Amino acid sequence: MNNSEHTLGLGEIQRIVDQWISATGAGYFSPLTNTAILAEECGEVASVMARRFGDQRAKNSDRISDSALADEMADVLWVLCALANQTGISLEEAFRNNLYKKNVRDNSRFL
Repeated sequence: MNNSEHTLGLGEIQRIVDQWISATGAGYFSPLTNTAILAEECGEVASVMARRFGDQRAKNSDRISDSALADEMADVLWVLCALANQTGISLEEAFRNNLYKKNVRDNSRFL
């Protein structure tokens, strides 16, 4: 599949992650390991953000481009999908429920 072929929904992304992990033969890491990896990947997003938009200066070896940020965000999404798959959570359903909660509970909170 080419990178711009079509838009992917969360459910489809979860299926792609599952198929890839299953096809590698190694299988899923434990949920606790994936949680640690998720924290690590979030830290990498934070690092790029601090160097691109914050006060921290980048080293010559730092990757701080738009593509580096996008890649780190995609890594976060990948590991989040793996965790959702392992725990039987549909991210599409969870997002719909979360959006409903925000629209009901928080509909005027930030005005």
